[in-house]
Amino acid sequence: MTVPLLKIGAVLSTMAMVTNWMSQTLPSLVGLNGTAVSRAGTSEKITLFQSPDEGWQVFTSAQAPDGKCLCTAVIPVQGSCSRDLRSLQLRQLLEKVQNISQSMEVLDLRTFRDLQYVRNTEALMKGLDSRLRVASEGHKALNARSFQDLKEKMRELLPLLPVLEQYKADSRLIVHLKDEVRNLSGILLAIQEEMGAYDYEELQQRVLLLEARLHACLQKLGCGKLTGVSNPITIRASGSRFGSWMTDTMTPSTDSRVWYMDGYYKGRRVLEFRSLTDFVSGQNFVQHLLPHPWAGTGHVVFNGSLYYNKFQSNVAVRYHFRSRSVLVQRSLAGAGYNNTFPYSWGGFSDIDFMVDENGLWAVYTTNQNAGNIVVSRVDPHTLEVLRSWDTGYPKRSAGESFMICGILYVTNSHLAGAKIYFAYHTNTSSYEYTDIPFHNQYSHISMLDYNPRERVLYTWNNGHQVIYNVTLFHVINTAGEL
Repeated sequence: MTVPLLKIGAVLSTMAMVTNWMSQTLPSLVGLNGTAVSRAGTSEKITLFQSPDEGWQVFTSAQAPDGKCLCTAVIPVQGSCSRDLRSLQLRQLLEKVQNISQSMEVLDLRTFRDLQYVRNTEALMKGLDSRLRVASEGHKALNARSFQDLKEKMRELLPLLPVLEQYKADSRLIVHLKDEVRNLSGILLAIQEEMGAYDYEELQQRVLLLEARLHACLQKLGCGKLTGVSNPITIRASGSRFGSWMTDTMTPSTDSRVWYMDGYYKGRRVLEFRSLTDFVSGQNFVQHLLPHPWAGTGHVVFNGSLYYNKFQSNVAVRYHFRSRSVLVQRSLAGAGYNNTFPYSWGGFSDIDFMVDENGLWAVYTTNQNAGNIVVSRVDPHTLEVLRSWDTGYPKRSAGESFMICGILYVTNSHLAGAKIYFAYHTNTSSYEYTDIPFHNQYSHISMLDYNPRERVLYTWNNGHQVIYNVTLFHVINTAGEL
């Protein structure tokens, strides 16, 4: 008779585990932004997800009177829209509650059956008790043997008394738990309705369709002018105060590896992580030992090769990860090195390699141009300088710089309060002063690079690996041509 009690205890334990799980999950569900679409006049804002590795933010406006269309896209760290995990958790939670409800129904039926048996046994026990009393009063009519047998049967029935009481208590508890589960199911259905997740698959199809349209839009848009930088998104906190981290900047590319280089001088150890998820967890990586140590943090990975400045020289090195060998190295004629013309934070940052939609660039300074920033297009195969521009901006006054669509953007400091202050256009050999806010969350940026494949900024900020989304301004005509 103790087996049903064990079953009830197991279900109660399961209910406790599920209740604890729900208490941890529901707060995140309540705070879910989900999919929101808002309209004001003829403009439209579509926000799919807010986290760094989910979805897109797309801003569009209606056709202008002159026939032009303005389009701005904020691109997140990942190039695809992932499924809404929180909605999936909600569905799984509902399924668990339904399963528990079914289990409770089965347990209720079993308990009712066993309780009927116990009640029948209770009646039998009372009958035996009555007979025993009668026999006790007329004990002269009983012999010693029959009296002893009756007494033994009565003793065997005595353990049923606490079992009966336990079944009664468990039965009341099951009724209470059934009511709680029923109420919880109603609450969760209300949350699901508020989230608009009744047809989850239909929602996912709409998201995928929007993503495909956005990809097509980006292919038409191509390059644009930087008009804004998002708040920082911290990916990981690791390493020393100075360093660099990056993904391959080749477009298009399916390579999801992440490279990590801690320190700013004499380093040779490069960690290669299989994916951003592995980088965040610090797992699944291999190590490359460079044949020549690096200087600064201005490294970049382009089409499977690492481009970096060889320590105590103005030599550019191309290291190929797959073959684990140096394919080519070449001196940048006249380029300063060894802290001759670094960024404002120092750190042997004389030579900075970067990649944008147009290819590989090198930013440095020479004595001939009086310490002003020189930006050069570089052949990625031979490291030959193809063309150079003197920007006129003193490199020691720059916190960091990066290239987007052939435009060099320069920050005025590496410390808190920095902003994107200067822009040099290589296509027109002209410059302008800008005033683009740039939130320096950890107060000391030692690496800042743009990735044209993901259209985000990668930074190393005081031992934190951080990314920023960028807002680019594009003008296209009604035919979709730039």
